Amino acid sequence: MIILIADDENDIRNLIKISLEENGYTALTAQNGKEAWDILKTQEVHLAILDVMMPVMDGFNLLRKIREESTIPVIFLTARADDMDKVLGLGLGADDYLAKPFSVAELVARVGAQLRRSNEYLARKDKTSANISYGSLSIDKEKCCAYKNGVPIELGAIDYKLLLFFMEHPEKVFTKRQLYQAVWDEEYYYDDNTIMVHISRIRSQIEDDPQKPKYLKTIRGIGYKLHYTGEKS
Repeated sequence: MIILIADDENDIRNLIKISLEENGYTALTAQNGKEAWDILKTQEVHLAILDVMMPVMDGFNLLRKIREESTIPVIFLTARADDMDKVLGLGLGADDYLAKPFSVAELVARVGAQLRRSNEYLARKDKTSANISYGSLSIDKEKCCAYKNGVPIELGAIDYKLLLFFMEHPEKVFTKRQLYQAVWDEEYYYDDNTIMVHISRIRSQIEDDPQKPKYLKTIRGIGYKLHYTGEKS
């Protein structure tokens, strides 16, 4: 993870840099807001630690520019303990605020906490993305449409839900019971033919040869899984 430190006090920059690097982070430094902005435009940065009172461009104005383009976590450092400064910083989009003098150990802990929150948010965002792709298949969840090589394929409501479930859990094996409970959202009481019929229908749409499936594989004695074996058609 790459952390940007922007502070006009050299000793503070170096102290934070050394402490972060001792904890496995890569640290970039800037002595004013403009230098920090130049770094942000050219380097991948995962979190920024900004002093409020900096020459050329202060922390507040730098944060405004950051929030126009990025949602990376930002931690403010300031020698001013004025609550209005804290309110302004948080209102502009800062994620945390630490008054000088501060504990470097506490700062490093807060960096770790903010990065964990950011990673969890990105993971949830990816998981709930409106578009899913796997091999030549794709699904637009907002439109409830499935495609093969960009061409819409005909699927009934249950077939669509089954394919979506498989594409959200690729490479995982599911029993017929698990599939029924996940897609029908009720207790399993239908016979095996219920799932088999729908699997057959899906294969007729997504496979080049339904008798030799490259996507929906039967795992003998267990169930099915989505596992692509073959080049894009």
